[in-house]
Amino acid sequence: MSTNWKQQLQTQRQRKEEYFAESEHSPLTPHERADFDGLSHYPPDEDYRFRVPLHEHDEKERVTVATSTDGEQEYLRWGEFRVDIDGEEVVVQAYKSDPDEDRLWVPFRDATSGDETYGAGRYIDLEADEHRSPDGWLLDFNQAYNPTCAYSDRYECPLPPGENWLEVPIEAGEKAYH
Repeated sequence: MSTNWKQQLQTQRQRKEEYFAESEHSPLTPHERADFDGLSHYPPDEDYRFRVPLHEHDEKERVTVATSTDGEQEYLRWGEFRVDIDGEEVVVQAYKSDPDEDRLWVPFRDATSGDETYGAGRYIDLEADEHRSPDGWLLDFNQAYNPTCAYSDRYECPLPPGENWLEVPIEAGEKAYH
């Protein structure tokens, strides 16, 4: 895979930091924005990038997901990705909130959650036009990010279902916000 992805990743990260620091829509308060010195990430690592097929489920089961504010949201369990991380097969479920949308949502917790990364878990969003090709989907854990509730309790965030609580460490993507 090309090294260009690393530059694209760095650009995405920089844009997010600019948004957090400057936008009135930032999840940070004006006071927090004034003191904001950036987000922390693992260095880009090609070992956490996978071009894999989505094993689409025959029956798209509705899953009720708890939220950070003790609410609930419904998703469709759309399919699963199977990848090898440090010699261990990892299965991660992908969800849709609407069957007609072309995007997949991959929420997960892993062995770094609550220590190096946000305790409630992280997300990866997969857009069909950007992440899907004839060879499969690009599942890139380097793009894992914290939900907005990691920065403020003003937000309600869906929590990763237990089936996406991974036992392996995913040392890629965004780290916990101080």
